[in-house]
Amino acid sequence: MTIRVLLADDQALLRGTFRLLIDSCDDLEVVGEAADGQEAVRLARLHRPDIVLMDIRMPGTDGLAATGTICGDPALTGTRVLVLTTFETEEYVARALRVGASGFLGKHVTTDALLDGIRVVAAGEALLSPGATRALITRFLTAPTAPGNLLAAPERLADLTPREREVTALAAEGRSNDEIAGHLTLSVLTVRTHVHRAMTKLDARDRAQLVVIAYQTGLVRPTAR
Repeated sequence: MTIRVLLADDQALLRGTFRLLIDSCDDLEVVGEAADGQEAVRLARLHRPDIVLMDIRMPGTDGLAATGTICGDPALTGTRVLVLTTFETEEYVARALRVGASGFLGKHVTTDALLDGIRVVAAGEALLSPGATRALITRFLTAPTAPGNLLAAPERLADLTPREREVTALAAEGRSNDEIAGHLTLSVLTVRTHVHRAMTKLDARDRAQLVVIAYQTGLVRPTAR
């Protein structure tokens, strides 16, 4: 099955480069190009891509606003946003994930990392570069989200079983399914099942949103360094 990608970047040269890279892969296809956030939203609704490769800083409607609109559109539940930007800061990472982004990569990544990242996000997994992961944790340490901004109220966690809470907390610490399985002496398949059930109960679009919810509901409370 071919993964359909929409490019959103205000630099035509970069869009052209990304198109050449993506279209060179048998399993990937570029279905459109947008030079700003407003056009990205319009083309996303037109083409219903699997992935939107989204820059943050664009004229007019920026990438964060466009991401929020796309991820909040019930007609685009099958579309995931992968943010690709040179501005890998705490604020941008936290805001991108809060509005629904499924992944975050810096533009310094290698070609293989970019192409693999598209595939990872299309498969429904979260994708955060090491820099983005550190930035996210730092953001929650230095500027905790106000209760009114919670993605899920703390009492919503009551729907999770004790094991689902445990697995979600470990996922929020950045552990992979393999690492969680080893820590809890479970099979990877069992861990994956718990993660998916927790996502369903908490209305999380994907693993990235599950991590955000874990922090914002207080399930995970990072300790100061």
